[in-house]
Amino acid sequence: MGEIGILFTIAWRTIFLYILILIIFRLMGKREVGELSLMDLVIFVLIAEVASYAIDDPKRNLFESILPMLLLLLIQFVTSYMSLKSKKIRDLIDGDPSVIIRNGEIIESEMRKIRYNLDDLFQQLREQQIGSIQDVSYAFLEPSGNLSVFKFEGDHPVLPLIVDGDIQEGHLKLIQHDKQWLLDELKQIHIYDPKTVFYCSYEREKLYVQLRERFKSS
Repeated sequence: MGEIGILFTIAWRTIFLYILILIIFRLMGKREVGELSLMDLVIFVLIAEVASYAIDDPKRNLFESILPMLLLLLIQFVTSYMSLKSKKIRDLIDGDPSVIIRNGEIIESEMRKIRYNLDDLFQQLREQQIGSIQDVSYAFLEPSGNLSVFKFEGDHPVLPLIVDGDIQEGHLKLIQHDKQWLLDELKQIHIYDPKTVFYCSYEREKLYVQLRERFKSS
């Protein structure tokens, strides 16, 4: 293969892989970079590495480079489907928000657990024009790394107590209730099995419940 042939191969492979990666990312339904999960970032990095090998080595069979990219797409589809069906798998892959501030007090143990320091916290508070910790009712560090802040005088955060039929006991602790309290509250509105609940939140000291579609008519 002459020099011109090598340059031509690199050029058309670059164009082909660019289009292929755009299609793959479109099929994966990606969000903004700041909202990507850890699994998304791993797949992005691996796809970029695989694509670079295909361009760096024009003599390498193109299908050998495309195959790992298609396998990564399949892995993403499978994990997304499993995450959709199971809250536990979703938490395992994406993680769960961490409560950094509660009622104007920084939770040191939680910050140490997730290796999040005060400099990062204060920077993100300043970016949201928060002048004092004492003004903060709740601050959540999201799995994406963004800090969600709620002031005392503003709306309280929406705390899902049931997601896809799974009771969120950590959120129950935040509102100073337990699992039995939630079950008793559900019974008062004639819901006896939390597995029938698609979504339940606690807002303005009231429960808001949405049943799974197959249970709505029963």
